[in-house]
Amino acid sequence: MIIGVPKEIKISENRVGMTEAGVRQLVKEGHKIFVEKDAGLGSGISNGEYEKAGATILDTKKEVYAKADMIMKVKEPLPDEYDLMRENQIIYTYLHLAAEPKLTKVLCERKVKAIAYETIQPADGSLPLLIPMSEVAGRMATQIGAFYLQKDHGGKGILLGGVTGVRPAKVTIIGGGVVGTNAAKMAVGLGAAVTVLDVNTKRLEYLDDIFQGRCMTLFSNTKNIEESVRDSDLLIGGVLITGHKAPTLVSKEMISSMSKGSVVVDVAVDQGGCIETCRPTSHQTPTYEIDGVIHYCVPNMPGVVPRTSTYALTNVTLRYASMLAAMGVEEAIAKDKALMKGLNVYNGGVCYEPVARDLHMEYKAYKPI
Repeated sequence: MIIGVPKEIKISENRVGMTEAGVRQLVKEGHKIFVEKDAGLGSGISNGEYEKAGATILDTKKEVYAKADMIMKVKEPLPDEYDLMRENQIIYTYLHLAAEPKLTKVLCERKVKAIAYETIQPADGSLPLLIPMSEVAGRMATQIGAFYLQKDHGGKGILLGGVTGVRPAKVTIIGGGVVGTNAAKMAVGLGAAVTVLDVNTKRLEYLDDIFQGRCMTLFSNTKNIEESVRDSDLLIGGVLITGHKAPTLVSKEMISSMSKGSVVVDVAVDQGGCIETCRPTSHQTPTYEIDGVIHYCVPNMPGVVPRTSTYALTNVTLRYASMLAAMGVEEAIAKDKALMKGLNVYNGGVCYEPVARDLHMEYKAYKPI
């Protein structure tokens, strides 16, 4: 199969869909790889390294899309790429379609075979291609929150961990999954007073166990969220419902109850956000204020730590890329039920039910062409 790796064009997105090690592996398996010129520079991978591994460097994105049977990316195609996609081409990347109605319609109109990293799901319910980026984003959320709590960045002037004789910052994390757990690890490690809320009591038991009492756990209901948010210096949204738009759990009224100079980081913004006042921002203009509360809502947070993020991501995406390249979509998803759940758009229709439902589009169950 011919696989194309274009340069990402989302603002401040420095990750790349394949490393030089991935190129070497897929070339060894008999596939041809085209990489857009300078696609890997943001992650510290030179054109020469790709060529040494067996890839061919092409000057333009248009050439990559024109030649490739499968496009392997990091972020969803943007409007400048819509006309480059063609019928029956495989698009294998993060899509987050529940928050992208326009892109979903374009994928259907162009009849591409769209496979989303974030919905590939084995029988155990895990999300192996989302986990590494959720780890990165969760850890970054605390780091970023600490930064914006500084007075010189608009915050109330609180050190996350406090010092002897002075209370630490209060950090509330909505969602105890991979994002929430990693945010908590960083916050607890820095000495903050941390509360994690989740609806899964088994998950709360797990968090109680691993944090040995250094982190408070609360069942997630309106009362507990309301009280926790009001007292927070830093609020982190880390809620995920696979494939769905994130539920709005924190209202504007709750945000207004926070003291001025507090900080909100909504990691769930790429799925629509779990905090009512959140809207997508960018790494160039990452924050805005509502009622004196600083909001950081960048959808591609891991894009600014690309060296870590690219290698962590491609460690888990390569396995399925190898299957798709060797067998094609139809045979690969027939043999792997986890990969089957990754198929979001096929033959002009949305075949992933949560996305169809959230976007009020017709759900068309997968049927091989």
